[in-house]
Amino acid sequence: MLASDAPIPGDLAALIAARFAALAEPTRVRILDLLRREGELSVGEIAERLGAGYANVAKHLGLLHRERIVGRSKDGTRVMYRIVDLSVLALCEQVCGAIEQQHAELTELLSGRQFTAAAADPHEEESR
Repeated sequence: MLASDAPIPGDLAALIAARFAALAEPTRVRILDLLRREGELSVGEIAERLGAGYANVAKHLGLLHRERIVGRSKDGTRVMYRIVDLSVLALCEQVCGAIEQQHAELTELLSGRQFTAAAADPHEEESR
C-alpha cells in the first residue's frame, strides 16, 4: 500500500476511506463499468443504458467527480464523463478476481452435497 512500513496517518486514512466509500454503491460501480466499456458518455446516455433516472445518475457522477475518479468536459451543451483515475479499474479487477476465487471455492465445497427441500427446512416435518 505505502512505500514504508510506517502507520497510515489519520488524514490519509480518511482520504482512503472516502475513496472506498465512493466505490461502495452498486450504481456507481455500474457507471464506472459502463464508462470502462464505452468510454466518454453524457449523463443522459449513462442513465439510458443503465435504465436509471437522470437525476440519480447525475448525483452519482457528481460524487465520483468530487473524488476525482471521473472527469468531465463540455461537448456543446452536453457534459461528457470519463474515467480519469485508472487505479479504480485495477481495484475493481482485483475485487472481481477475489470474488471469483471465493465463488470457485464455495462451488467446490458444495459440489458433493445434495440438498432436498426437507434438508433445506428441518422444521417443515414438524409442521405436518
